[in-house]
Formats: sequence, structure tokens, C-alpha cells
Amino acid sequence: MKTTDYIKDRIPAYLIFAGSIVMELAVLFAFHISVEAAVIVSVTECLALSIAETWNYLRKKNYYQKLSENLEGLDKKYLLSEMSEQPNFLEGKIFHEILCETNKSMCDEVSDQRRKNSEFREFLEAWVHEIKLPVAALELMCHNDGNTKYNGQLNRIDTYIENVLYYARSGSSEKDYIIKNVSLKQVFTECAIRHREEILERKITLETDSLDFNVMTDSKWLSYMIGQIMDNSMKYGASKIKVSAMDEQEMTVLYLRDNGIGISASNLPYIFEKSFTGENGRSGTKSTGMGLYIVKKLCDRLGHGISADSVQGEYTEIKICFGKNDFIDSVVKH
Repeated sequence: MKTTDYIKDRIPAYLIFAGSIVMELAVLFAFHISVEAAVIVSVTECLALSIAETWNYLRKKNYYQKLSENLEGLDKKYLLSEMSEQPNFLEGKIFHEILCETNKSMCDEVSDQRRKNSEFREFLEAWVHEIKLPVAALELMCHNDGNTKYNGQLNRIDTYIENVLYYARSGSSEKDYIIKNVSLKQVFTECAIRHREEILERKITLETDSLDFNVMTDSKWLSYMIGQIMDNSMKYGASKIKVSAMDEQEMTVLYLRDNGIGISASNLPYIFEKSFTGENGRSGTKSTGMGLYIVKKLCDRLGHGISADSVQGEYTEIKICFGKNDFIDSVVKH
């Protein structure tokens, strides 16, 4: 709180006080009080006002200054009332009580929304598990009848269902992952087998190179991420997907490169943003813009880095970086 702001706010009170001094002097002179006595009375009253205003200003300034400092130091601003002491002046007490009430109301509302979100997520997960049963049954029926022409579409439906499930869980993935030493080759092989029907249908050539590396991650989440990236490659015209890895001093890097239609330079910085479809998503291929967003969100949760490089009409390459931990690596080896 600035001194000038405080003085400006108190100007009406000072004008009233000045008016009362003038009236007081007029009364004193009307009763023929000496000028010296009138001056002494006026000076005394002005001095008393100055002392009172200085004391009032300093206690308010200290309170609001501490309030501002606490606010700046908090990541969760709504905890301000918990970090603030009750002031010793009436306006501050009223403000503090209002702040506590609004904070309590906000916390109740947040708790209610979290409960509703949790219930909705539980329903969504239950629905996904239920809907997977008829999809699996249809795949089995097609296999038994020797009719494979619907397998590709059923695989796509299954992929979209998985997107819903993983998106619902991605916000709380810390409760649903197990970080351990994982073979990149094994995860990719399992992922390729899971997508084999679509790979064969689209006549995609898979090429692997130097995948004999282990990384610290969750195999289920990594398999999902690789599947999403491969699905994008197939969706956008790739006839060849190359998957390779490189071991560097501080990280292991997984590369997924395709020869599809590529991404324009103007769209490339935004492909990991939520619901971003770009030019490719509007050019004959329906896209929700959620696949790479979920992949980026999962990488952030797992502590992996992810980036993309592309030249439109030539290639797209997604790079996932797995950090190393010397202590964990030594425990794993022994």
C-alpha cells in the first residue's frame, strides 16, 4: 500500500477535519479567545490527527504488505486465507472473514467437482470395458467365419475406445503405472502384433533398427503411445514406418519415422496441443486432434521428452527421449 494512495483515499476525511477546525476557530474567536490559545488548540488537534493517521496507516500497510508477499509466494493462491493472520483493525477483520468464507466455498465447490469427475471417469472406464466385449466378440466371429474384411474397421473402433480410456486415465496416471526396466524391442513387437491387421490391410512396411535397449518406463503406457504414433502414420498416407533407437550419454532416444504426407512448418509447433487438427486433419482424413495430445500428456507424466520433426510431402519423425538414472541403472544391473 503506497502512502500517496492512502492519503488520496483519506482526502474526504481530511477536508471534513479542516472544515471542523475552521468552525472551531470561528467559535473560539466569537467568544473572544486569544489567538495564541486558538492556535495551540488547532495545532494540538492537527498533531493528534497526524499521530492517529500514521498509526492507522502503518498497521494497515504491514497487513496488506504481508498479504501481498504471501500471495506471491503461493502456488495455490486459494490458500491465501490459511497463510494470513487476522489483522487488528475492523476493516481487515471483515475482509479476512470474507476471504475465509469465499475460500471455504471454493474448496467445497472444487471437492464437489472432483467427486463428479471421479464418478464420471469411473463410469467411462466401466463403459469402455463393457463395450470392448462386443467388439472382441465381433472380431472372433469374423475370424471363425473366415471373413476378415471387417477386421480393419473393428481394430479402429478398438483403438478409439482405447483413446477414451487412456484419456480418462491420463490425468491420474501416477495411480496406474509401474516404472521398471522395459525392453524397447519387446514393447514395439507387441504393439506391431496388436496392429497387424491394419498394417497388412494398408500394406505398410515396418523396418526396425537398434531396438535392443532397455529404458525405465511403464510398458503399457509406452505401448499405447507407440500405437498412437503408428496409427497417425498409417492414417496420413505412410507406406513405410521405421522404428529405431539410439543410446546417448544422458538418455535413450526412440525414433518413429514414416514417409507419409508430412506436416507443414506452420502446423508443426502445435501438433501436441489439445484438439489441434491442422491442415492434414481437414484434408479428407477425419481427426480429433487428441491422439498426440494424449501422448504428450503421458510423456510429461512419465518424465519423458517428446518432439517432432517433419517436411511436408516427405516424412514425419517423432522422437521420445527416456532419461537415465545411474542409481536405478546400477540396481537393475545387479
